[in-house]
Amino acid sequence: MYCNVLTKFELKAKLMNTKILILLALTVMFCACKKDTYKTKPQISVKSINSTRLSPGELLLFQIEFTDAEGDVSDSLWVQKFSRTCPNTAGVQFLVRNKVPDFSPTSNLAGILELGYAYNANIPGYPSMSGCGTKNDTAYFKFWLRDKGNNTSDTITTQDIVLLK
Repeated sequence: MYCNVLTKFELKAKLMNTKILILLALTVMFCACKKDTYKTKPQISVKSINSTRLSPGELLLFQIEFTDAEGDVSDSLWVQKFSRTCPNTAGVQFLVRNKVPDFSPTSNLAGILELGYAYNANIPGYPSMSGCGTKNDTAYFKFWLRDKGNNTSDTITTQDIVLLK
């Protein structure tokens, strides 16, 4: 009987060691895959938009997530507004180069860039953005990020945002 208890204990220990090794292998695989997401060309995505309907005088705030293998994103985040309502002016009147502040680059950098625009208003610290004028404007925005190595991210597009007149 004592021999069976010892055998069961040894079996549980081996099973526990196997589980730990599998967990360790999965963790290493996950970390290795995670490193692959950091590329020389910056990667960006929209993390959040504070509102999809704005009245004059309100702020439109974007959070753009980024990753970069070299961490040298201290160049420019470009933003362009496209109007679905006033297609003749779409993207022409609103093309903004936002300077990304300088900082010491670190490898495999990930972060969030926050930027905002005052809709038909003068709000200190925020550039102004206008709508269509005489009617509600349905617009979307495109973003792209360039790093100091002149690598440019893919362009991302937001959902539609309604700018009320």
